[in-house]
Amino acid sequence: MTISAPEFQRRPHRGEVLFAAQGVTFGYDTDNPILSEWSAQFASGEVVAITGRSGRGKSTLLYILGLMLKPTKGALLVRGQNAIKFNDAQKSALRAQTFGFVFQDAALDPTRTVLDNVTETTLYRGTSRKSDRLKALHLMEQFGVNLRANGKPGQVSGGQAQRIALCRALLNDPLILLADEPTGNLDADSSALVVKAFHEQAAAGSAVVVVTHDPALVSQCHRTIRL
Repeated sequence: MTISAPEFQRRPHRGEVLFAAQGVTFGYDTDNPILSEWSAQFASGEVVAITGRSGRGKSTLLYILGLMLKPTKGALLVRGQNAIKFNDAQKSALRAQTFGFVFQDAALDPTRTVLDNVTETTLYRGTSRKSDRLKALHLMEQFGVNLRANGKPGQVSGGQAQRIALCRALLNDPLILLADEPTGNLDADSSALVVKAFHEQAAAGSAVVVVTHDPALVSQCHRTIRL
């Protein structure tokens, strides 16, 4: 399977299923799995919230959906192809071209500038460095962190780091955007900007999935899945 094949590059129709989990099971103890036979579909044009009590496997599930953790069993269909069966190189290529991920802790490299952190995923796509940096600066201005572009992550607040991580996730215009507690460190105004960005991304044809405990964010999603 070539990740640049047409089925992965074609822009979807609104409502088209972009990816689906089928019978996903995961656990370090086979007698007490964190996830058991879990299935769901995610379509173009929707923002979906995943909620539930702490310890129910929400973040684990997001890592599985993002191909960063392999389930014990089950399938993850990305545009009809079972990505669980891909080799590491294919998974990396698919993540770079199709996915955007906002980690709960922002996961910024402290040794690099903020701007370089935002543009780091472009290294795997072979796109124009100049155009990527211009787009990154535009996103950073949109989220109010452009003045930090040449600083280091250690010089920004937790809320700013989360917005920087969102800029990084949006830079490649991902078809599938996954976010783990994206508003957890944000004030009301910043949270509103993030929610607006999610809906704009969905309106452009993406599927957006957020793990959250934030009732305000849940109320603005198209549907909710509770673990």
